[in-house]
Amino acid sequence: MSTEAERPRVRPAAIASWLNAGWVERSAIWVVLVALLGVAALFSDAFLQPSYLFNMVRQAAPVGVAAIGVTLVMVMGGVDLSVGAVISLAAVVAAVLMDGQAGNIGYALAATLTIGAAIGFANGVLVAWNRGSPFILTLGTAVAVYGLTQIYSGGTARGIVAPGFREFFNERIGGLVPVLALLFLAAATIAVLVQRTTRFGRSLYLVGSNPRAARLAGLRAARLTVTTYTLSGLLAALGGIALLARSGVSSTFAGRGFEFDALAAVVLGGTTFEGGRGGVGGTVAGLLVLFVAFNLVNILGLNYNVQRLVAGVIIIVASAAYTYLTSRRLTESRLWPSHHTSEGAP
Repeated sequence: MSTEAERPRVRPAAIASWLNAGWVERSAIWVVLVALLGVAALFSDAFLQPSYLFNMVRQAAPVGVAAIGVTLVMVMGGVDLSVGAVISLAAVVAAVLMDGQAGNIGYALAATLTIGAAIGFANGVLVAWNRGSPFILTLGTAVAVYGLTQIYSGGTARGIVAPGFREFFNERIGGLVPVLALLFLAAATIAVLVQRTTRFGRSLYLVGSNPRAARLAGLRAARLTVTTYTLSGLLAALGGIALLARSGVSSTFAGRGFEFDALAAVVLGGTTFEGGRGGVGGTVAGLLVLFVAFNLVNILGLNYNVQRLVAGVIIIVASAAYTYLTSRRLTESRLWPSHHTSEGAP
């Protein structure tokens, strides 16, 4: 017969170790997502239907694909404000090069992705070999790319989407899951695997959390910076292609504001501007939180400007919550320093 002394007891130090492992921080956004879906379901049972939920993922795909690249950049300690402009340019270029011909699809997509990667490469070079702020440098790139898009398009919608292009990406597998949604989820899955299992992914966290230690470890921070920004540009161009597939028309400002949606998703997911923390998994959850909120205000009959207001409020609340969790984690680590563990990759 067991006695009281033989029963396992949960010690405060064990709780602190669990908290310090970052579980609360990594899981909080998923809890928020489930809670928000529950609230939304009270207003409309559409949020309980798988087809409607997958349609939201389809809607989120253009921003989501770009947000993956922004996450990689921010984990490294940078920021990329040019993704919205690249999305706009990519949508226009792809439509123009397709010119309504199915035979042009492969060439148009390859050229569009190359242009996006080239813009990202330019961002990486500027950030790696310039003492200026990545925020200002990529903002300047965004302004220049918007201007380039206007020149290229003549300020009007140009190009004709090739037949079969939209139909393929909006096809529902099994009558339920859109191909466009699968594209986004596949890209996110690959990015998570890269972050968790590759030297490149681990290097992002090391450079983001401690650049000096990264240099002492022999990491070439400049090369990593250029590679990461190039990937961000490539993924932003892929987001532009996804937007063209979703809407079927190109617009010179189609991606305007998407950079802020991407940043909102990344920050909500726990990736900080300081670098070294967060990950793509959290970004996916943050993105879904935003789009559940957007769809909820639509169902409630509120307009687009209210959606912007909701996004801003969510960013503010999420940032405050993250600061609270971080400060609590630091307090716990001081109380039980011997059990403190640093958080690395998610």
